[in-house]
Amino acid sequence: MADTTRTPLVDVHAHFLTEEYVRAAKDAGNIQPDGMAGWPTWHADQHLELMDQWGISTSILSISSPGVWIGDADQSRTLARHVNDVAAETRHAHPDRFGHFASLPLPDVDAALNELEYAMDQLGADGVITESNLHGVYLGDKRYEPLFAELDRRRTPVFVHPTSPPNYESVSLGRPRPMLEFIFDATRTVSDLVFSGRLQRYPDIPWVFTHGGGTLPLLTQRMELFRSVFGGGSADGADSVGPIPEQVGRLWFDMAGTPFPYQIPALTAAFGSDRVLYGSDYCWTPASGTTFQVDSVDAAPQPDGDTWRALTTRNAKRLFPRLGDLT
Repeated sequence: MADTTRTPLVDVHAHFLTEEYVRAAKDAGNIQPDGMAGWPTWHADQHLELMDQWGISTSILSISSPGVWIGDADQSRTLARHVNDVAAETRHAHPDRFGHFASLPLPDVDAALNELEYAMDQLGADGVITESNLHGVYLGDKRYEPLFAELDRRRTPVFVHPTSPPNYESVSLGRPRPMLEFIFDATRTVSDLVFSGRLQRYPDIPWVFTHGGGTLPLLTQRMELFRSVFGGGSADGADSVGPIPEQVGRLWFDMAGTPFPYQIPALTAAFGSDRVLYGSDYCWTPASGTTFQVDSVDAAPQPDGDTWRALTTRNAKRLFPRLGDLT
């Protein structure tokens, strides 16, 4: 039975699957996605029961890595439309419990723009999701500028989910890539966004990164050193890049993974707590793992005069104002 005395959490990092999506991914060769043992299962009713157990009021659903691009442009567009329609149907069936980030068939920018318009204007998505790299192309690449310009115009939240890096075979040593490579790849794409000038050029995109910022609390100052001392601060060889800590500090970060005892204290020491969000990573993190993680959040030293539950939920309602209408 849920503990009704706890402030309900808003889970911005929750995943769903459909049989059609998993079948298409397996047909494309993703039998052990990102080196994991296999695919989990997901059912809305079971997810709702677990949310009650964990004290989660609302979960924003998304498709995790490897995403909807499976090598064929037409099939990927169809797959993106399918998962977005299913997510919207799930949200409409439980409007106070679920939201969703729309999948875009990137790296096809024209198709992504079409799906963005459909997802935001017709489905009412809460934002969009993209992987940290798109088949080896990182987010600072010029080819994505038309999409970023539209996301900036719309002020659309972009949830960046890590994925396997290029040439992962050489660095993952046969181990599941989410363990280490996801964390490094998220940092790599943030560095590409800042040094390409994209974060400055499109300041109205709310970017959400996962797993407590990964290595960013440790490496942001190192990036700043290379910008300010070693002259690594030009964007596309022309535009000046501003201080890296200021840019990274404007990003949003969720708590998925192992937030305590070390990761969230490091994150808040580096960037403050006003953009920290809760994330479970269910269903790719099994229910038992999510239970352990939620318990760790509740048992951790709490912010002065506050709780991690209340703080992250307030932050989520600032980022997603419609959530405030549900309470």
